[in-house]
Amino acid sequence: MAICPPYPTHQPGDPTGGGALRHAHWWQRKWVRYGALITLLALSGLVILALVREQTGTEGFLVGLGLAVLPVPLLLAAFRWLDRVEPGPWRNLVFAFAWGACAAALIAIVANSFATKWIATATADPSGADTLGATVIAPVVEESAKAAAVLLVFLFRRRDFTGIVDGVVIAGVTATGFAFTENILYLGTAFGTDQLTGDRGIASVTAATFFVRIVMSPFAHPLFTVLTGIGFGVSALSAERQHIRRILVPLSGLLLAMGMHAMWNGSSTFGEYGFFAVYAMFMVPAFALLTWLVIWTRQRELKTVREELPAYAVAGWLTPTEPYALGSMRARRLARDYARRQFGGRPAGRAVAQYEAYATSLAFLRRRGRLGRAGADFVVRERELLHELWWRRDIARPALEHAARMTAPPVPVAAPPWPVYGVYGYPAQQPHPAAQQAYPVQPSHPIHQAHPAQQPYPVQPTMPYPAYNPYQT
Repeated sequence: MAICPPYPTHQPGDPTGGGALRHAHWWQRKWVRYGALITLLALSGLVILALVREQTGTEGFLVGLGLAVLPVPLLLAAFRWLDRVEPGPWRNLVFAFAWGACAAALIAIVANSFATKWIATATADPSGADTLGATVIAPVVEESAKAAAVLLVFLFRRRDFTGIVDGVVIAGVTATGFAFTENILYLGTAFGTDQLTGDRGIASVTAATFFVRIVMSPFAHPLFTVLTGIGFGVSALSAERQHIRRILVPLSGLLLAMGMHAMWNGSSTFGEYGFFAVYAMFMVPAFALLTWLVIWTRQRELKTVREELPAYAVAGWLTPTEPYALGSMRARRLARDYARRQFGGRPAGRAVAQYEAYATSLAFLRRRGRLGRAGADFVVRERELLHELWWRRDIARPALEHAARMTAPPVPVAAPPWPVYGVYGYPAQQPHPAAQQAYPVQPSHPIHQAHPAQQPYPVQPTMPYPAYNPYQT
């Protein structure tokens, strides 16, 4: 950890400290990788669009699209809320959703269809092949395809993947995209069936499919894949020398996801009420348990911020009030609002939000270093984060100090047992005139009075800090 205030020698975001970058091969350039990834996802999207439209028809595709999109904003908002403590880049979420909706869905449709047809031909039992495909093949193929997105972010965006919450968010957004495409297919097919049979209203296949997939279980696919994300999150928290743990834990999460997926798909074969039994006794408790786990992990992250950042306040990088404000989501929101009102609108609020994100990353980095789990680039990464904070301090510090004052717990004031003049109803005692003449009140020196135009920030009324010390661990 640095022990003195910074004197940055390069602009923020330059990890090389101003040195020359190494010449990379053409396939290692960033624009080449981004271009290849975008091309792959775009082609996958076009192919999956053609396949779904071929199976559902144009009208069925449009109906399925309109119904399948309903739970998507709610699920994305929930995962984004979980990621508010240390928000990751939007490009990671866009990639995860696109991978789930396009690449993973295409892999699942092609692989499931091929495997089911091959089993049906080999066994001459189409009904058994469909059951085996739904309960064995589909869970393995689909969860593996969705886990590929989590693996790619884990490998190539390692700095953005620091813990369990990051794994949950990437996995959940990927599964949300996959479920979106799958729901279009199922709902569009159901609508086509109703067109052939003439069913309408609540008794239609479309209404039943909508109730099961959109109303009762919109969280099913995210629930399965989140187990894989938790495994990668635990691996991210592990030390680099724990090679076996870093491999076995994600694999264990993937196997659990496959098992839960297989049980869910096979619930229809457990009898007339098998689906409702699995839903009530297994899916709902698992969903509640995982929800509690991720919320508890989110609160633990805020606690880590409050425990780790005071060391940087002692070293002079942060003010004493910042760790408390950065460890409270309410204080963070107040700081952003204050910056928008006082320092120039949305750009100032964005700068404070970036300051909060960098400070949170710094707290997590220091915790990993203190536990012996940091990588070889610990010092470089710490210096980068400190420089990013230092470049934004002029706007962020006043805003966070204001938020700390607004959210500080009140301090109870008890009346002393003896009478005090001027308080609690007793008249104030005026000083003797001779004392006023002997010790006249001197005005403050002009050099200590700053001109209002020279004050960069509005002067806030001084308030005593609470007796409770939030920095003691």
